[in-house]
Amino acid sequence: MFKVIQIRDTARVPPNKFGGDLNESIADILRTQYEGTWDKDLGFILAIHKITRVGDGKIVPGDGSAYYDTDFELLTYLPKLYEVVEGEVEEITEFGAFVRLGPIDGLVHVSQLTNDFINYDKKTNTLAGKESGRGLKAGDKVRARIVTLSLKRGSAKIGLTMRQPYLGKLDWIAEEKKGG
Repeated sequence: MFKVIQIRDTARVPPNKFGGDLNESIADILRTQYEGTWDKDLGFILAIHKITRVGDGKIVPGDGSAYYDTDFELLTYLPKLYEVVEGEVEEITEFGAFVRLGPIDGLVHVSQLTNDFINYDKKTNTLAGKESGRGLKAGDKVRARIVTLSLKRGSAKIGLTMRQPYLGKLDWIAEEKKGG
């Protein structure tokens, strides 16, 4: 789930940033510190959305930098258990498909693709149902449900299923809606 979260932190502005636009300097520092990182409580931090307040600067003896208490908003993505998500298949392996869910990937294990027996074709790098003939390859758009989450500091592992109604490759779902 994507969220905008309000954060308060202290930005350390080094002397080489003095004299420039303070808000822009702090925004650059916060981008470097936060963007592209993972936090188990906040999720994947995508962007510094907006700086809402910069307090008065403080100087600490022995350090030439200035410290500013700063309030700002982060755009984050934190996956939730049982959330239905859409993504694109990034990679096919003999044990499943890795699906890009915005900033991170989830795995659909072969046992969670369909109710059909799944074959892996190494030549074409596809997974296909033995009876249905339905295939899955890199680039396919899919809808899945998050069924397992392992959120730890610095990493996230996401297990997905497509073995429920209205989940799977988007083309398969469209066929089912038409009655095919």
